[in-house]
Amino acid sequence: MRRIWQVLATMLALTAPALAQAEFDTQAKFAILMDEASGTVIFQKDADLPMEPASMAKLMTIAVVFNEIRTGRLSMADEFFVSEHAWRTGGASSGGSTMFADLNSQISVENLLRSVIIQSGNDAAIVLAEGIAGSEGSFAAMMNELGEEIGLTDSHFTNPAGLPDPDMYVTARDLADLARYLIREYPEHYHYFSEPEMEWNGIKQANRNSLVELGIGVDGLKTGHTEAAGYGSVISTDEGGRRLIAVLHGLTSMAQRNEEGRKLITWGARAFERFSAYPEGAVVAHANVYGGTSPSVGLVGDGEVALYLPRGSRRCLSASVVYTGPLMPPVVQGDQIAELRVFCDEQLVQVAPLYAAETIEEGDILRKATDALKQLALGWL
Repeated sequence: MRRIWQVLATMLALTAPALAQAEFDTQAKFAILMDEASGTVIFQKDADLPMEPASMAKLMTIAVVFNEIRTGRLSMADEFFVSEHAWRTGGASSGGSTMFADLNSQISVENLLRSVIIQSGNDAAIVLAEGIAGSEGSFAAMMNELGEEIGLTDSHFTNPAGLPDPDMYVTARDLADLARYLIREYPEHYHYFSEPEMEWNGIKQANRNSLVELGIGVDGLKTGHTEAAGYGSVISTDEGGRRLIAVLHGLTSMAQRNEEGRKLITWGARAFERFSAYPEGAVVAHANVYGGTSPSVGLVGDGEVALYLPRGSRRCLSASVVYTGPLMPPVVQGDQIAELRVFCDEQLVQVAPLYAAETIEEGDILRKATDALKQLALGWL
């Protein structure tokens, strides 16, 4: 019977007096702070409750467009027609954020994308949806399909611009996972999120994510606002030696959104210190192998295993290695088979993937019989 195995990580530095998570709070109704590399959540507040996404839903629109470009079904140079529906629903007369696209004009995918990202153009988002899928409804189906592939289990999209709809909802956690997907999967396009401004039709608009201009390392991603939902943002920074993703929503003003976002992302970058736990190639622990040429396989990180530990306390940290086992041969060198979980005061502060340090082939009959007896004994225990 296969089970989840936990092995105490032999980390001498973590058994000494160490650091516990600093206190932090935010005025946002919903919030999450995530380590981009590992997906570890550093801070959260009602991160799994449904909320209206507002224009932050455009991140899903952007993901669909990027995916269409990657698959070759679309190019940045393609041009789409500005329909009357897009012009009336998302244009200047609508009163929302807009590109000021001219009715019946044709605009390149790249400029439409830049408008969605920088200006939060509702008209640009609708033009993209109609150009790709024929209608907003068909495009929304594409948004939900890709969302399922990404793993956004608690979100549902109904339109590309994030305009109010009682059937459209997201969670802060899903938005953070979506931001992580965009950063990891499309690095060649990420530069658009930090462009300071965009001009179209003689109208220059600054990046709606004003944190980009503060000099605190913020280089994305999206803001949102409706009267019902309040002000929110999805932001990212690589200050402090690692990339962080933050989501905040339900704030009362643009100024409060900026200040709470700055506080959360700055706290995440400064409240933790880097600790080199294992050098490249060092074995962190061993995982059991059933019926292999060796009874176990060493587990190593992808290069150096570096941890970011909270500053300012003297409580003990603990760490464990978790995997589903015993492993069945062959186990191939370089396969990800486990993860190192680091806890501070019983709160998970980081997860690091671990890989097989060597290849373990299938063993002979004697080895299988010996391992079978071990499994029987473990079952009785």
